[in-house]
Amino acid sequence: MVWPIVIMGVLLAAIFYIRMKARAEKDRREPDAGLAIMDFGRAFPDEAIRAIHATADEKAYFVRLHDGKAGFMAAHGTHFVCHLIEAGKVNTIHAPSGRGLTVHFADFAYLNGTYEFRSAEIAAEVSLWLLGSFNPQPGFKNVPAT
Repeated sequence: MVWPIVIMGVLLAAIFYIRMKARAEKDRREPDAGLAIMDFGRAFPDEAIRAIHATADEKAYFVRLHDGKAGFMAAHGTHFVCHLIEAGKVNTIHAPSGRGLTVHFADFAYLNGTYEFRSAEIAAEVSLWLLGSFNPQPGFKNVPAT
């Protein structure tokens, strides 16, 4: 009488284990934008996200922050590497496909890469965010050329 209960318990534990492994694998393959936003909020609680764009494979996210700065998040397993881009610490050029950016982070070289977006318009908008993170000098006066 005890053996059927033990076998049923082992089967239920195996089913539970298999389902949790499948869910963890899905989370690893398909990162969630909501989780990315939460991770960025934990990493930088004083920064408010104004807009977000995912790459075509949704493994990286570029964010525009409330004060003109930009941020970056890359999927790393089930968590995200969050990076606040500082002025002068990033270089970009357009990708050969026309729908992406090749990004070089001066202070986090392991994040360097070519990031493809769903459209060229999104890539252009993200490049403007990155350009806007360079903080123009407020004391600069426009002096006409002589």
